[in-house]
Amino acid sequence: MNRIHIDGPWFKDEHGLSLLLRGVNLGGSSKLPYGRASHIATNFFEHKDVSFVGRPFRLEDADAHFRRLKHWGLDFVRLVVTWEAIEHSGPGEYDTDYLDYLQALVEKAADYDINFYIDPHQDVWSRFSGGDGAPGWTFDLIGMDITRFKNTGAAIVHQTYGDPFPRMIWPSNYNKLAAATMFSLFFGGNHFAPETQIDGVPIQDFLQTHYIDAYKQVMQRLANHDNVIGIGSMNEPSPGFIGDYDIRTPDHQLRIGDVPTPYQTMLLGAGFSQSVAVYDLTLLGVLKRGSRVIQCDGYSVYKEGYQCIWQENGVWDLDSKGLPHLLRAHHFGYKPDGTPANFAEDYLRPFVNKFAASIREVDPEAVIFVEPDPVLQHTPPTWTDQDITNVVYSPHWYDGVLLFTKKYFPFIGFDAFNVRPIIGKENVRRSFKTQLGRHKGWAKAQFGDVPCLIGETGIPFDLDNRIGYRSGDFDVHVRAMDRTMRAIEDNLLNVTLWNYTSDNTNVRGDLWNGEDLSIFSLDQQTNPDDINSGGRALEAVLRPYARATAGEPLRMDFDIDRGVFEYVFRHDDTISEPTEFYVPNYQYPQGYIVEVSDGEYDIDRDNQRLIYRHTDKDIPHFVRIRPLTARNEPNPNAFWYNRLLILSAVLIVLAWFLKRGKNQDS
Repeated sequence: MNRIHIDGPWFKDEHGLSLLLRGVNLGGSSKLPYGRASHIATNFFEHKDVSFVGRPFRLEDADAHFRRLKHWGLDFVRLVVTWEAIEHSGPGEYDTDYLDYLQALVEKAADYDINFYIDPHQDVWSRFSGGDGAPGWTFDLIGMDITRFKNTGAAIVHQTYGDPFPRMIWPSNYNKLAAATMFSLFFGGNHFAPETQIDGVPIQDFLQTHYIDAYKQVMQRLANHDNVIGIGSMNEPSPGFIGDYDIRTPDHQLRIGDVPTPYQTMLLGAGFSQSVAVYDLTLLGVLKRGSRVIQCDGYSVYKEGYQCIWQENGVWDLDSKGLPHLLRAHHFGYKPDGTPANFAEDYLRPFVNKFAASIREVDPEAVIFVEPDPVLQHTPPTWTDQDITNVVYSPHWYDGVLLFTKKYFPFIGFDAFNVRPIIGKENVRRSFKTQLGRHKGWAKAQFGDVPCLIGETGIPFDLDNRIGYRSGDFDVHVRAMDRTMRAIEDNLLNVTLWNYTSDNTNVRGDLWNGEDLSIFSLDQQTNPDDINSGGRALEAVLRPYARATAGEPLRMDFDIDRGVFEYVFRHDDTISEPTEFYVPNYQYPQGYIVEVSDGEYDIDRDNQRLIYRHTDKDIPHFVRIRPLTARNEPNPNAFWYNRLLILSAVLIVLAWFLKRGKNQDS
């Protein structure tokens, strides 16, 4: 097995073939220790004695899952590995059993030609601030008591909130005290919290060093495995408070549920009750529905002997009457030299370079996957000759209306970049194509024409109050998934779907914060002997695509209704290998017809492959696949039929008016 590498905007194999990577994230429940779920509060705060061995699945089950992914054509995996999984017991104490497990998992996957990149996953910093990622001891460093987050509004956490957990409320933690403080310290502690040190080491340096060293442990184990091509720098990095030009306002925030200003969240953490705004997310955007008082009554999030980090660093203080007063409203808006703070350029980019330099001490050829801030869709950092090379731009993109409402509206979408709704079926399709195209454009403009891989996209399967589970009809899910996948294909993007969770169930989904995005579920697996059993929305997930192209891909399209796949590319004279397509038998159970512009082809149904050998003609080469029996083909007379219907309707209405007029005359 030879390692995938990058060449300009394309992933390439050892033959120089251009690859379009298709795969999944493994897996949704890997955010949690083995045997845990976010709705289970038992032993939640006992965070040092945990194990992630068995995430994403037990080694004895690995063959079945890898075999299924290979059969589904999803053989590029973003492997979810949290910092907590590696270093949960304390700073510098690594879980060698887990590292052994990861190595064995990767070696097992090589038997199925499954390739990986490691995803240092986090959401809103940590399990204890409502997500996953960092170990619990990171809060201990600054004296935060994780058992006090609920009463001080520092985080909304499923384990302490209970059921029913509000839908998609967890991202609001990015702007609450616990997560926002930790991200601010991690990326910008040297600028914004210079007074905060751990054993004489600045808090930023302490956190970053331990984070980087933890993932260096992973890559030391995997560096000699050709099916691990690289590692991400951090999943969905957040600026925390960095860039907030006035901490008295929440204008920058993702507004959902309780929305304290940054200053209010600091005061809540210090024990001062606050009246905070409350927002709902609707199809028309975020709407304020009122406010509520979070009563702290002197109950601080900090342990005895500690004070608020931001009070310690001069952002606010107490007056002579013991009441808080703000000292630096613009503390996070500017760097120490007085210039505006830009998270992507001034904090994220230096961190990625530092991370990559350390990783490449153990794996010099590791590809580094760079992600931007996901919430506000900020422009990613601008790469220069001074920055590391061999990078991939790996943003995330979701159908926002679908994700937050858990309802599919064929005629409604949302433009995350321009923050506006999109109305009209074709307008939505064009908008999704444009939004994903912007990310591909950034890969070229900001990073110097590197590959773009959408690290996460997908759909919730508990749509419309779990209609698919109640009725067994997943047609709406197929439509929703197809709409996203067509936008991926429109832009010739690489993608790893979120997600494949081996222990997903209809009741608890991916076992984390009420999410249910897995394309596989035990509850849909009615026949374990059928490799497709357990799959969800497979009509949209299992699609033909060009796995390896002997040249430059130009266009790819799959019409799910007609089962027609089309592909166009321009060949490279230096490549002698043929172009290879994945053609799922699931889509074409009776076989298919191939049409080509030139050259010859072979069909390999056993391995679900189409091998195409182009001629030397200097033309764009064209390949079309269609079912043996045409399905849902458009009516050639549809144009005239529709107009006849319109004319008939007009005549009926006209006749009604004429009859009504005669009746009135008589």
